[in-house]
Amino acid sequence: MSANQIFNATVCAIGIAILLIHIINSILKKNKRPDEMLLLVFLIFTAFHFAIYLTFTLLKMYYSSDAYIIAFYTIFYVFNNVEMFLFFIYMMKYVTMEEKISRTLKVLNYILFSIFVILDLINIFTGIFFTPSGGEYVRAKTMIIAQGYQFIMFAIILIVTIFNKKLVLRERIAFASYCILPGVAIVLQNLFPGYAIAYFSIIVAIEILFFFINVSKNIAIAEEEEKNKEAQIKIMMSQIQPHFIYNSLSSISTLISINPKKAQQALDDFTEYLRHNISSLTETKLIPFEDELKHIDTYVSLEKIRFSGRIRIRYDVKVKDFYVPPLSIQPIVENAIKHGILKRVEGGTLSIKTYETDKAYFVEVVDDGVGFLVDKLDENDSKHVGLSNIKFRIKNMCDGDLYIESELDKGTKVVATFNK
Repeated sequence: MSANQIFNATVCAIGIAILLIHIINSILKKNKRPDEMLLLVFLIFTAFHFAIYLTFTLLKMYYSSDAYIIAFYTIFYVFNNVEMFLFFIYMMKYVTMEEKISRTLKVLNYILFSIFVILDLINIFTGIFFTPSGGEYVRAKTMIIAQGYQFIMFAIILIVTIFNKKLVLRERIAFASYCILPGVAIVLQNLFPGYAIAYFSIIVAIEILFFFINVSKNIAIAEEEEKNKEAQIKIMMSQIQPHFIYNSLSSISTLISINPKKAQQALDDFTEYLRHNISSLTETKLIPFEDELKHIDTYVSLEKIRFSGRIRIRYDVKVKDFYVPPLSIQPIVENAIKHGILKRVEGGTLSIKTYETDKAYFVEVVDDGVGFLVDKLDENDSKHVGLSNIKFRIKNMCDGDLYIESELDKGTKVVATFNK
């Protein structure tokens, strides 16, 4: 067994072992992100690619023919392109960019991939990249063109990731390493034929990619979930205040002798209100908007017991089959009633509207209360039930946002967006 064969077999064996560890770890992970699923596909194919090359390296010591050389190296060239194709798809899923640019790059990827795979197959009949001679692989002068697709995509990925402001430094380094290391290795491999330098560089690049992006991303997500939970607790605790419990129970107590049936309904609403808030303490996933809407109805019913005709509510719900963080819309409604409508002696009207576009779902909460100065919101957030916390949770759990418009003596409009 020659030195280059030992080197190639060792690199492939180590690579397969490392890739299998990452594959098993990814398969066992629960609640995988969409980009993690694509990364898993890429890792599985890469492990298969390494296994094929290892098998060829071992078999070539005992068996070789021109037909065998043509068959293997054709598969080898096609696999290189497939691996690049899968990595690019993963990168496009991970990186956020303008839809028009994203669509253009995806089309370009499909076109270039198809062209170079066809060229690999044409080589069987033309020898434009390599030819077999006595059971040996002979490079053509135009062989470097066979790696054209990979070099083009390396350049595109570098440009997309390095200049993408939404990526942090470690993410840029990780994607750059997968482009630069194999790219340099391909050049070196043409200078030192017979040594699988590109395979070694792929292993190193994947390790950097896995730990700089995947592991770090999971840690960051875990930290964000903990922050979301803390924000959720703050919102819940700010709602269940002693004076609210006292006032609600006092109103129910008064109703018992006046209208027992209405008192029973109010008590049921109060119980449901507490149950929903307390259960939200342990809820870290999104819930159907319809559930949040029911909670809003429960809350409004309790407030109407105390304030009767001062609170009027209108619904314009065009869509409700989407998901929101628990306690994300109800606190906005509570703010509108407590700090807007009830500040007027005559009360006011609260409107809740939902609609959708191709990109997102929208929830509007509008009141004709006293309004407030939006630029003073951070200073007075204690008076408005966790609006900054709600915005934080919508941003991190739904990649959405919260927009607030308000004018003194005219009212307030809050728009929550939830991306599809």
